[in-house]
Formats: sequence, C-alpha cells, structure tokens
Amino acid sequence: MQTSIISIKHLVSEAHCYETIRQLRWQEGVYCPHCDGGEAIRRGYDGPDRHLRRYQCKACGRRFDDLTGTALSGHHQPLSVWVLCLYFMGLNLSNAQIAQELDLNKDDVHSMTECLRGGLAQKKRL
Repeated sequence: MQTSIISIKHLVSEAHCYETIRQLRWQEGVYCPHCDGGEAIRRGYDGPDRHLRRYQCKACGRRFDDLTGTALSGHHQPLSVWVLCLYFMGLNLSNAQIAQELDLNKDDVHSMTECLRGGLAQKKRL
C-alpha cells in the first residue's frame, strides 16, 4: 500500500482565495482602480477556474478585475499559491523553504516574495 503525501497547495481553495480578496479589497464597494470611479458594472468571470470577477467602470469605461492594480495582478501562478507564499513569508520561512513547500523553483519564489514585499511596501506608503 502506497501512502500519498498531501500537499498544502491542494488544501487551499482558489474560489475561497478570490472571495477573500473581494471581501478585503472592496469593503467600501467596487471602485475603478484607473479613475477611482465608484460605479462599476459586473462583466462576468475570467480565468481557467472562473473565480476572477471582471468589471467595467461606468465613469471611464475601462475594464478591470479583482486583482487589477495589485501586486497579484498579471502573474501565471494561481492566486492560492500567492496566498500561501504570503502566509509562509509571515512565518519567516526562507525562499528555499517556501519553494520546497509549494513545489516551485527557487527563482520563481524569489520573484514572488520580492513582488509581495514591494506591494506591501507600496500599500504602507498610501
């Protein structure tokens, strides 16, 4: 009998991560990250798992999604991997340890942690 190893990546729901991002980001309601307009039209979902919600600003007409204008926007890793990376950073794991836990390349994890640190530093300045 072979024992399978459970990876933490498989225990975290992509849908739950997106719902959490929406709750944290849009506490005061959805606003356009391009013009700060406060009225947006929902335009369905995007992405392979269809959890990323899309919007269109009524003021400027530009389209955006739940991640537009954040450190998490435009990357190839699933949102759950980013959330886990941030969690492991909070536990003070090294990039090598995070790479091992998430079964990722060390260089990819280094890029991710730099991006997350940059995003958090920018948020503190605002």
